Amino acid sequence: MDFSSVSVLCLGDVMLDRFLYGSMERISPEAPVPVLLLDNRREMPGGAGNVANNITALGGHAVLIGLVGKDEAGGLLRSALARQTRVVDATVATTSRPTICKTRFIAANQQVVRADEESRLPLQATEAAALCAAIDATIEAVQAVVVSDYGKGVCGPQVLEHVFSAAKARNIPVFVDPKSSDYRLYCGATCITPNGKELAAASGMPVDTEALTEAAARKVMADAEADAILATRSEKGMMLVRRTGEVLSVPARAREVFDVSGAGDTVIATMALATGAGHSLEQAMRVANAAAGVVVAKLGTATADIQEVLHELDEQSGPDEMPHLLPLAAARAQVQRWQSRGLKVGFTNGCFDILHPGHVSLLAEARAACDRLIVALNTDDSISRLKGPERPVNTLDSRARVMAAVRYVDAVVAFAEDTPLEAITALMPDVLIKGADYKPEQVVGADVVIAAGGSLVLADLAQGHSTTATIGRIRRV
Repeated sequence: MDFSSVSVLCLGDVMLDRFLYGSMERISPEAPVPVLLLDNRREMPGGAGNVANNITALGGHAVLIGLVGKDEAGGLLRSALARQTRVVDATVATTSRPTICKTRFIAANQQVVRADEESRLPLQATEAAALCAAIDATIEAVQAVVVSDYGKGVCGPQVLEHVFSAAKARNIPVFVDPKSSDYRLYCGATCITPNGKELAAASGMPVDTEALTEAAARKVMADAEADAILATRSEKGMMLVRRTGEVLSVPARAREVFDVSGAGDTVIATMALATGAGHSLEQAMRVANAAAGVVVAKLGTATADIQEVLHELDEQSGPDEMPHLLPLAAARAQVQRWQSRGLKVGFTNGCFDILHPGHVSLLAEARAACDRLIVALNTDDSISRLKGPERPVNTLDSRARVMAAVRYVDAVVAFAEDTPLEAITALMPDVLIKGADYKPEQVVGADVVIAAGGSLVLADLAQGHSTTATIGRIRRV
């Protein structure tokens, strides 16, 4: 899973998150409140800025647009943004309002109190014009847009209409983290990501069960003319409700929760990145669910890096959650994680059009030669070129589902070329396995693997089994 080529425009209420850490030693003689002895402080971009933080932590690039006051907090915020090499600071300076600042006092890993500094002034015409100009100057270079509405003024009707129109003209998906309960403001969104409380308020409906959540989501989805609603349901996980297609729910993994600050930012950042990288909304939701699970186990407005998310996906995945066919980039990341743990990764390939005992024997011997086994399947077009127009009998999706269910197989990928050389080079396994009917010099990729310190295994084949013979017998019946 590689997000390094994805840029996301983050539009919304930018703020400075300030954390003051200390210890509570006594109660104040002036009032019945604890006295906090401060010993550390930390400052970072918050609000829409935290969305940008999450995007860069996951390996992507962010363009940040919002309002920043000409004050001390604004200077600290811009300095923090300048230190982030993958964030483009496209924020707009304003003299009409101060920089939004949230100061959290923390002792013994718990928030004691939070102090907010902000203005309730409506968005000014000059501010709106400057924000729209910043959108126009940057939107051409992004693959997704996040609207992070904290209700602090930036996401006024004029700015929202402008960004939705600009994104639609360029076929760029727009994800909205809503604050307003009037979802007509977000008309044309690709996906809106309310939590349970926000969904209930916007729909005026209960959300206690999955059926009720779906009904509420469909109501607000119609109001917003959106393509999908992703309802985040705390310990109940997430539910994706699309205008067309089945409803999909994923559970949250049980864990000790330290702080939910910024979890919504993590979810929407991950959704935008994954979709911008070409993944479906369903795939993006699973990644976002894992990312949220990482950040709630951390204190403060936290982010998750891509390795933490991939590890969490491993921990969360069961037989039904694990994708049966991995994109090559995701498989490469998986191989690297296995190898970093000292595991030996094996690779074999084939059409596997109709799985028979000969195949199972080969897979068993292949798995015995390694700790984790990846099977690469020819795509349908590749098989037709090799075997003729009547093949394959089973589609790639069907073959991948069957192969992923075989207990010897740990991951399945596909390759469209006539040979798997590109996949082998990308994955760089430790062991390459082919049938003993091949000679070493005939095995594609063997030289690459061996040159990198790996090995070649020629597995014995169970006699009397072949896909062609099996198809012939079926046709004679």
